[in-house]
Amino acid sequence: MRVCILGSGLSALTLANAMVNENICVDILLSQKKHIINKSRTIGISKSNFDFFNQNIINIEKIIWKIKKIEIFTENFNGEKILNFGSSSDQLFSTVKNINLYDVLHKNLKSKKNQKKIKFNKKLSNIKNYDLVINTDYSNSLTKKFFNKRIVKTYNSFAYSTIINHQEIKNDVAMQIFTKKGPLAFLPISKNYTSIVYSVHNSKNQIQESIIDLIKYYNTKYKIKKITDFENFELKSFFLRSYYNKNILAFGDLLHRIHPLAGQGFNMTIRDVKILTEIIREKLSLGLPIDHSVNKQFEKKIKHKNYIFSNGIELIHEFFNFERKFNNPFLSQSVQLIGKNRSVNKFFTKIADEGLIF
Repeated sequence: MRVCILGSGLSALTLANAMVNENICVDILLSQKKHIINKSRTIGISKSNFDFFNQNIINIEKIIWKIKKIEIFTENFNGEKILNFGSSSDQLFSTVKNINLYDVLHKNLKSKKNQKKIKFNKKLSNIKNYDLVINTDYSNSLTKKFFNKRIVKTYNSFAYSTIINHQEIKNDVAMQIFTKKGPLAFLPISKNYTSIVYSVHNSKNQIQESIIDLIKYYNTKYKIKKITDFENFELKSFFLRSYYNKNILAFGDLLHRIHPLAGQGFNMTIRDVKILTEIIREKLSLGLPIDHSVNKQFEKKIKHKNYIFSNGIELIHEFFNFERKFNNPFLSQSVQLIGKNRSVNKFFTKIADEGLIF
């Protein structure tokens, strides 16, 4: 049995490593466009996904930074904390630079004998030789032909990401501030480096200097030494209506994309990897073929969960966006009151860690 993965981003490399660990022969067909990893972008990985990654994909202990708490603030609530997740002793989630994760995954694949890279064929004529084709690439003809029907949401916002170098501190608490301009996240990646993602409303022509001023205004924790150049991208979310066509499966960011405010995009992909490998492992153990039935079973198992989870993130965004527009702290006061309930706090922490568990 052979599996073909189209694309060469983090989703493709993560899935390829998981497949190879299941003794499945994997070929990666590279995109025509050279894949560029943004050096200022970071990823948050939940505790359960971190454990799965280490046990089933590759050990990433050496490249991650452990976060023990997340603190949530809103500007309308006079800078007072409205939510607090985690504790001073337990790992809540981890952060890792995109480029570091990419390098580890790529290097590990190169060392595997049953994995090889082959050049991208524009017509994709040779995919007929594979039992299963998994497409993570936006630009190829299969995407345009089979995976162009989506539920799309635009936010009229741009996300600006950078990394600040600052004076060394303990730095194991992440912060999310819902400002009048949009959500601003401080994500520690070491004792003296912190990643920042600022999603700014109506910011198409925003200049870097004004973003730096906004970051400095809301920063109350770090003594900044240097701010790296910014990466920026337009914010959109979408959900693919159909996950597959025959033996071709859409995967990764091609399947779903959500607002970055909760840091759950790559976590959804890791959970998808887990479900897909479980299905394939079960079929192999029963001597069943790996064919289009894998895709059908995968969609049935995960599509409704991804849809509900995506809408949950959208609800959080709209909730704080509503408060921002009407400049009223009443909603934050309500959230703070609910968040003090230990059972409720534990429930939402579990959802953020494991996704939907029903």
